[in-house]
Parts: sequence; C-alpha cells; structure tokens
Amino acid sequence: MPRPRTLHPCTDPAHHVHGADDYVRAVERACEERGLRLTPLRAQVLGLIAEAGRPMKAYELLEAMKQENGSSAPPTVYRALDFLLDQGFIHRLASVNAFVGCHHPQVRHSVPFLICDRCHSATELEDARVTALLDEQARALGFRPRAQTLEVHGLCATCSAA
Repeated sequence: MPRPRTLHPCTDPAHHVHGADDYVRAVERACEERGLRLTPLRAQVLGLIAEAGRPMKAYELLEAMKQENGSSAPPTVYRALDFLLDQGFIHRLASVNAFVGCHHPQVRHSVPFLICDRCHSATELEDARVTALLDEQARALGFRPRAQTLEVHGLCATCSAA
C-alpha cells in the first residue's frame, strides 16, 4: 500500500534511515549538530536497539550488555535510554514496554506504531496526518497536548498471511 505524501520531514527520504550502522551514524551527526555527547555506553545501547530490528525490552538490553561487556549496571543503561528517548533517537512502545529505533533521528516527532501481536514487530507509521489530526482535535477541545502515544495492535501482513 503506498504511503501518503505529506509536507513533513519524516516523509523526506533524505531524513529516513535504514540499517543499524547508518542509523548510529545519523544519531552521531544529530548529536554533533545539537552539541550533545553520544557516550560509548549510549552508542552501544543505540546500536543494540538498531541491530535488533525489533522492539527491545530493557532487560534484553541489560542481558546483551552483559554479554558484550561482562556486566552493566541497570541505572547506567536506563540513563542511556532516557537520553536517547529525550532526544527523540528512539521511541518507547508503552503497551509492550519496549524500545525501538527512530527512522528519523534528525527530526523530533510523534508517530503511531503498528505492533504485531504474533511476531512482535513494530512499524513506524510515516504519515504526519495522523498525529496532526489528533493534535488538532485535542486543541479544538481546549486540550494542550505535550506528547502522543498511539499504538495499534494486530497482525502484520506476514503473520496475517501465515
């Protein structure tokens, strides 16, 4: 199904990142542009999320860090996750308590996710109209939104066909 075209940075192919290495490099560039420090630990957490290609829970990240480093203190991993979330480099999927990389790390944005209940994949829905409509309707009711979390659960195309 073709994706609708919108005038939003998230739909600009120049902002869309594919592949774990490209993703980490894009975040490194964004950190340089923003005057932020991507510490080795933050970069490692980011790389693990990017390489997974699926939502990762914090305990999975901790286990992967132990395998790579011998050990990692949970607070340091959580601080790295907080930094990456605060900067918009990753998204937290509240309904499954997991983290995924953002396909557009250079641009802060809210996006809905489609989450497969069978294979646990998460697809970032790249249509700015959805979040704009939610924001518009909230404001029409006098509500001042600060953040959006929209997660749609079901079966992905692969699992539906199986």
